[in-house]
Amino acid sequence: MIKMIMHGCNGKMGRVITSICREDSEIEIVAGVDPYRETENDYPVFSNIAECNIEADVVVDFAAAAAVDGLLDYCADRKLPVVLCTTGLSREQLARVEKVSSQTAVLKSANMSLGINMLLDLLQKAAKILAPAGFDMEIVEKHHNQKVDAPSGTALALADSLNEALENAYAYKYDRTMERKKREKYEIGIQAVRGGSIVGEHEVIFAGTDEVIEFKHTAYSKAVFAKGAVEAAKFLAGRSAGRYEMSDVIAEA
Repeated sequence: MIKMIMHGCNGKMGRVITSICREDSEIEIVAGVDPYRETENDYPVFSNIAECNIEADVVVDFAAAAAVDGLLDYCADRKLPVVLCTTGLSREQLARVEKVSSQTAVLKSANMSLGINMLLDLLQKAAKILAPAGFDMEIVEKHHNQKVDAPSGTALALADSLNEALENAYAYKYDRTMERKKREKYEIGIQAVRGGSIVGEHEVIFAGTDEVIEFKHTAYSKAVFAKGAVEAAKFLAGRSAGRYEMSDVIAEA
């Protein structure tokens, strides 16, 4: 039985993951971390990760970006594998993630869903064919009105996948209102929509002359991300130090 610490256990994602693990015979949440303590849990909950003294095999993080620094320190000190699902990390935090991965196993993915990670692969194949043929590339992402970061980490991952396929170093365009000029070749536009209770929708548009090809992924509940995070935790437990991606989980499935 894999023993897991849920970092951000009383948030929306934390509660969904708790429910999933309760029905999974392969993994058990032995402790949670969350400053909000009013929710009832069937495991001990600590206000701060530094206070947690429970032995575990892996940590799953779905908390706030501000809490990631302390989490990384905790996992590095204990050589404890960690699945990082929190988005909106700063450049300094991302650099810290890479450094900590030399001390313990770290899996970070902008999106934990199986569908999105398959889409990343499909986009690379499409970009290599369509972009050189003159197709323009645009990404439109939609999320609920409580999401604070924009564009989403997933939208940036999709753009990175396109860039990687084209060996392109072009900066992404988030806002064209400040410029009055024709788009450049291989330019990747990213538009963010925030409203209502949209769980997550990402659309990648290849717009050519007289034809348009669209790739679209829609998440109808947070369960798709939670299931992926649990599978990532199973994959990461017992792994040696290194930087892992959701694609590694899929490859071993």
